[in-house]
Amino acid sequence: MLRIVSLNLNGIRSAAAKGVYAWLAGTGADVVCLQELKAQLPDLSAAMCTPPGYGGWFHCAEKKGYSGVGLYARRPPARVVEGIGNAEFDAEGRYLRADWDGLSVISLYLPSGSSSPERQEAKFRFMEVFLPQLAALRREGREIVLCGDWNIAHREIDLKNWKSNQKNSGFLPEERAWLSRVFDELGWVDVYRRLYPDAGPEAYTWWSNRGQAWAKNVGWRIDYQIATPGIAATAVAASIYKEQRFSDHAPLTVDYDWG
Repeated sequence: MLRIVSLNLNGIRSAAAKGVYAWLAGTGADVVCLQELKAQLPDLSAAMCTPPGYGGWFHCAEKKGYSGVGLYARRPPARVVEGIGNAEFDAEGRYLRADWDGLSVISLYLPSGSSSPERQEAKFRFMEVFLPQLAALRREGREIVLCGDWNIAHREIDLKNWKSNQKNSGFLPEERAWLSRVFDELGWVDVYRRLYPDAGPEAYTWWSNRGQAWAKNVGWRIDYQIATPGIAATAVAASIYKEQRFSDHAPLTVDYDWG
């Protein structure tokens, strides 16, 4: 069995202070994908770099306190790739790939466009650059799991207030159509949705810090494990952990009957 966890930390130091490492120790995860580190390597403690039983790999943003992705694994990968080969987005620390025999796991953090029109344009640029790369990944013929915060809710079932969010970043028609192309044209599989096609409010992974979004479960499903069909077909269970809060996102765990 292969257990993979994905979690946007909204700051690795903040999440550590909220107990994420004590939780992680009890998960039995084989690979853990992290997003939004908001830290550089010198900022990380030994426990953050290599939690007990894991090796750690990171792709930090150049800007302090911003973005960044990481990956913990029980077994060292044969190869690690930082970035997508695009200067604008590699400077933001958004992509980290680890390869093992026959399997790759990628920690991915798509830009958010919610802060300004300029950032929405950056998000669209990332999507334009990344779609051909997703096609190239499929052509490799490997089994691949892309974990992370994609910052897009795909369907109406994936957020609480879909009607009022159709002009907002994260649920724009162009964003949703792009994600449909990832699934329908390129053949990637939304693993959680494959397992639980009708899951609605229980499937949310992110809640705004404004208002009482968490208390009222006014959430969005924007964290995914998106996989090649072979390994996606081996997924047997997925869960979203909400008993504790380490971030404005909840950890997404998927178990694969693999390896």
